[in-house]
Amino acid sequence: MKAPKAILALLVVLPALLPATTGRSLAFHEGGAGECEGCHTMHNSEGGFAVATNGRPVGMGNRYLLKGGDSSSTCLNCHEKAGDVGPTSYHVSTPGFEMPFGVPPKQLGPGGDFGWLRKSYTWIPAFGSTLSSSEGDRHGHNVVAGDYGYLQDALHLTAPGGSYPAAGLSCVACHDPHGRYRRDQDGSIAVTGKPIRGSGSYATGVEPDAAMVVGAYRLLGGNGYYPKSLGPAFSFINGPPAAVAPADYNRSESTTATRVAYGQGMSEWCRNCHPNIHRDGSGGGLVHPAGTEAPLGGAMVDYYNRYIKTGDLSGVEATSWLSLVPFEAGTNNYTLLRNIVTATPTKGPSTADGTPRVMCLTCHRAHAGGWDSATRWNTKTPYVVYNGKYSQEGEAYQPYGQGRSEMEALRAYYDRPASLFSPEQSTLCTKCHTSVP
Repeated sequence: MKAPKAILALLVVLPALLPATTGRSLAFHEGGAGECEGCHTMHNSEGGFAVATNGRPVGMGNRYLLKGGDSSSTCLNCHEKAGDVGPTSYHVSTPGFEMPFGVPPKQLGPGGDFGWLRKSYTWIPAFGSTLSSSEGDRHGHNVVAGDYGYLQDALHLTAPGGSYPAAGLSCVACHDPHGRYRRDQDGSIAVTGKPIRGSGSYATGVEPDAAMVVGAYRLLGGNGYYPKSLGPAFSFINGPPAAVAPADYNRSESTTATRVAYGQGMSEWCRNCHPNIHRDGSGGGLVHPAGTEAPLGGAMVDYYNRYIKTGDLSGVEATSWLSLVPFEAGTNNYTLLRNIVTATPTKGPSTADGTPRVMCLTCHRAHAGGWDSATRWNTKTPYVVYNGKYSQEGEAYQPYGQGRSEMEALRAYYDRPASLFSPEQSTLCTKCHTSVP
């Protein structure tokens, strides 16, 4: 029996509707919405998922037909995996049972591993001192993912410097799960219009053309975005940043650094939830400015490029970039940003590229890290390295490693050997500030 003409026509059209790939495997989102069944289950019944996972009758499963008990758990169904032997592409979390005492998380994406939220530390700084502590939920954004043991922030009810509720913090608080935000040839961001041809996050990916656009960086929400569970009262007012990442972004930096080319707009985007933080003081926030308020002046650019480590100012612009102290190039020129990632990944700030700036991610990781407040280095001590080591593992007093094992501290610095710094390496604030000892 011949197939009806309508079905034959559909079989011809469907391949043209499938999203273009960038050559990466397992490209589920590809800058836009992934397959619906990846996150949702039809009528809470597909494959008996609701019964198997939640012990509920079919048809009485999770909100929004999600395959997880909440939105973040649904994300972690793919973005956390037991048994990884090391950093693995899109994974952002290490299971707790794989991190016994002294063993760090595994993932090394630029945003950090949420597994650090599971690691708490205590130590004695010096003789006669009381016990100090670094609680796990101080190490990053406390996403609520009940199926995976991630709970609401125990200290803050709302985002520091803002009113975003901690109980509503999830992966989709930042990332649009349906990937509606798209970038056109002129750099403009919209939620409707031309179809999305692929991810806009990667230096080697496709770029927008006259007929099609690409997704916003990392599926980040833009102007008007809010999670359905919270409602429009928490709508974003700033669009996603201009940035480009390498395809192999989740890897050890033991020999070479991983360069993300941040262009502009990151701090402004962070202020969607933290509007009154890192201001110049007039807004009631912290003193250190960021974004457009924090250009790296000529003298600071020169110092960043010359600084290698404590006591060594012999650096040059071509090799001065440090992944532990990244910066914005100050441009939304994607040709330039892609070139930085692929051709000049170690290049420091240059006014020839734009107006280099300090941004929120200069000091913090977007997900979580090994130090308080998800900072890229330990800001609670004057030394990053002391006596040639990151940690004082096994010693009675641990003022600098602060309870971390040497393995954990090394992973917190993305496997960058302590020997690359001075034996007594001072805080990495000195990468920009000459006045810091």
